[in-house]
Amino acid sequence: MLSHLEEHLKRAGLNGPFLIVSQPRIFKAVGQDLKKRFPVVLIPDGERAKNLRTVSRLLDRVAAIGMTRQSTLIALGGGVVGDVTGFVASLYMRGIAVVQVPTTLLAQVDSSIGKTGVNFRSVKNLVGTFHQPSLVLSDPLPLQSLSEREYASGLYESLKYGVISDRALFDSFVRHIDLLRKRDPRSVETLVARCAEIKAGIVSADEREGDLRRVLNLGHTVGHALESAGNFRRLKHGEAVGYGMIAASRISTSLGRMSRTDSERVESAVRCIGELPSLEGTKMTPLIKALQQDKKVRDGAVHFILPREIGRVEITPDVPLPLVRETVTALIHESKTRR
Repeated sequence: MLSHLEEHLKRAGLNGPFLIVSQPRIFKAVGQDLKKRFPVVLIPDGERAKNLRTVSRLLDRVAAIGMTRQSTLIALGGGVVGDVTGFVASLYMRGIAVVQVPTTLLAQVDSSIGKTGVNFRSVKNLVGTFHQPSLVLSDPLPLQSLSEREYASGLYESLKYGVISDRALFDSFVRHIDLLRKRDPRSVETLVARCAEIKAGIVSADEREGDLRRVLNLGHTVGHALESAGNFRRLKHGEAVGYGMIAASRISTSLGRMSRTDSERVESAVRCIGELPSLEGTKMTPLIKALQQDKKVRDGAVHFILPREIGRVEITPDVPLPLVRETVTALIHESKTRR
């Protein structure tokens, strides 16, 4: 797909000038051939580059090379590259085109569609905008070069779509987990297409994150808090979402909203993807603080997305904080004893 990038851009009515934004490790793996055809700027590797300092430096570069309202930024990479590049595109000259070329499974099924944002004051995605990509190009080939952990991170996020709105997708995911873990091209392509279809449909119906779009945050309330408490170093985003889905399912069962059978099925599906990293050493005080600063707080209450059954979720504003603390404490303890 990258070898025909110009053709895809032209077909989408994007005529440039263009600037590719990527990260050194990603660009070395999949982007070397693009250096002769496009100008390129690299931002630092890792989640910790997802901040306003990186945004400012990238804006400086975009302005210095004289990009115009007709220019297009091309995000080549995972979620960090996509979020930062989309954010910059939304700000420069009040908005220029952005093309997403996601190179991780997580970015292909989720972060390349419908949002931008950066972390701020140790809170995940606290600062961001709504700015839709003009084009998303997902190629399954780069996924073969991902580390086991990075690839599994995308599988956790993929499973989320089955839990929130498609029981058939959930059942298919569980049935084909061995093929998905082996990165069988046909199975992965089918999964990416269905997840992207679900997200695009939700985002199109609720572009500015009203009630419908908030269902996409299943697993993210506790997940984002775990990421923040670990200073964005301990867990990959998908791993945090995996823990978050387990927490949400357990909380829902405790509140009498979800059957224990379905809750156990969700947890089993999460666990079958791979062994989640230990949460040993996670401190509850910064975690609860991050939870209360999350963008899903409404009128002083943390709103949870809780599954009622596999394929259906609800937005719940009245989850008692002691129950959240108890649930997360249990997950932390279990993560140590599983090793």
